[in-house]
Amino acid sequence: MTISEFTLKSSDLEPVRRFEVFTGSGRRREWSPEDKARIVAESYATDETVCAVARRYALSPQQLFAWRRAARQPAAERTAVPESLFVPAVVAAPIPDPAAKRSPIRKRKAARAAGVIELEIDGVAMRVGRGADSKTVAAVIRALKATT
Repeated sequence: MTISEFTLKSSDLEPVRRFEVFTGSGRRREWSPEDKARIVAESYATDETVCAVARRYALSPQQLFAWRRAARQPAAERTAVPESLFVPAVVAAPIPDPAAKRSPIRKRKAARAAGVIELEIDGVAMRVGRGADSKTVAAVIRALKATT
């Protein structure tokens, strides 16, 4: 039986022009560090191109170039964990003062301060209240950063 004798399961009787059989598990291959090192060393040692070495091991050239780049990095850089780029935020509830008298004015002031953001840049404290214009706040922050 030849490939041209296979037909599609449709109303027309046109023969199949191409028939592919996929074998294997179809999952990602895992390369041991020793195998990676051997393949990378081979790509540097031979007179063949990187593409030819990659083709021999059924790799994409991009994958082999990535392995080569990783092998050039010092071991300390590969294992180092990058530092966090975020500053930790601390949220603290106000401590109630039992000796202070409660007055309506104080309650309004506390409610108004509930949506305040406080920034400190090189010892300069800035409080941003609720409803502040974002362009103005950004301009003030840029000005503070420029003075440092």
